[in-house]
Amino acid sequence: MHDVRMLSEVERAVLAAIDDDRIVADLLELVRIPSVDGTAAESDVQAWCARRLAALGASVDHWQLELDGLRADPEFPGMEVERAEAWGCVGVLGGDGTPGLILNGHVDVVPGDAFDGRIEDGVMWGRGTCDMKGGVAAILGAVAAIVAAGIRLRKPLAVHSVIGEEDGGLGAFATLRRGHRGEACLIAEPTAGTVIPANAGSLTFRLEVAGLATHGSTRSRGVSAIEKFTVIQTALQELELARNRDPHPLLAHLDLANPLSVGTIAAGDWASTVPDHLVAEGRYGVRLGEPLAEARAAFETAIAEACAKDDWFREHPVEVSWPGGEFASGLLPEGDPLLPDALLAAADVGGATPEVMGAPYGSDLRQYAAAGIPTLQYGPGDVRYAHAADEHVVLSEVLRAARTYALLAVRRCT
Repeated sequence: MHDVRMLSEVERAVLAAIDDDRIVADLLELVRIPSVDGTAAESDVQAWCARRLAALGASVDHWQLELDGLRADPEFPGMEVERAEAWGCVGVLGGDGTPGLILNGHVDVVPGDAFDGRIEDGVMWGRGTCDMKGGVAAILGAVAAIVAAGIRLRKPLAVHSVIGEEDGGLGAFATLRRGHRGEACLIAEPTAGTVIPANAGSLTFRLEVAGLATHGSTRSRGVSAIEKFTVIQTALQELELARNRDPHPLLAHLDLANPLSVGTIAAGDWASTVPDHLVAEGRYGVRLGEPLAEARAAFETAIAEACAKDDWFREHPVEVSWPGGEFASGLLPEGDPLLPDALLAAADVGGATPEVMGAPYGSDLRQYAAAGIPTLQYGPGDVRYAHAADEHVVLSEVLRAARTYALLAVRRCT
């Protein structure tokens, strides 16, 4: 616990200017925009953010993404839903030159049916409350406090509001490609009170398994693609085990640092026909620091070795492809001052210093890190409730995050 009396006059002023009621009101408005990936509301929420940032006095870049050109970029991170249009939104407050800090938040959400933002006992419920509109509202609250306190920033403070994070990272990719940069970046993803300087990555795989169709009454004449998939499932389980034997220290707290799971299986077209084709898709964890090409090669090698041991698969090998988004891993450089700065800011608004640990899921952290921008995650909510039927965020966590962001921004930009 740190004594608030140790804070500077400017720091005390910005904390005093935090408007709790307005932050909750902003969050409620954000949640009530059903900005599911690929829908028109994804553009609506960016327009809302652009208006809000402009009202705070920020210089706003609100632009329509040129989707065809972005898709053609060899480093395009992938996209899992179709979009007729998409928008970027960046607000920059004060100062000259390169921003001293970027506060990043994504405003797209996965499908759901609860967009009312119900509040009970200090908790807001609904799609996006946790992942991650609570963090976005906290960012806006921090910017509003800096403006209300009349603080002059020597270096600019940037807010990157992005879409498409849930299905690959289109928004952050487009924002960085447009030239928006900063000395450091904090992403307001839900971290359950911890600070996360590293994300493992993930890839989506597709496996196509061939069989031999015949009538179900003479099934021994055919080869069931479903039964043959059990061979591949065993190989996947062995691969997962091997890739989790020596996890990175930042991921050692997890029971599975690099999970591998099959999410969908489709096979057969008639109940009395032996199925001759199966398609399985799933999620494959990328280890910290592992290039995507190496991760793919390890997966493909495991499948090829399993096929080589099986009489049917030697003649009819499983086809492997990689649809969907590409989430590389990302890591804050060792010794970067952003980590102690964020830890101190979180402690100085009251409470214990947060724990530091890595996360097993992909996020936009890896895109900023790849662009040479030191990045970490700290935000309200618990990722266990992201995408869940009971998604929610504790409002006191949102308000605490807003104070942390304000303090960190003032220290890095003045």
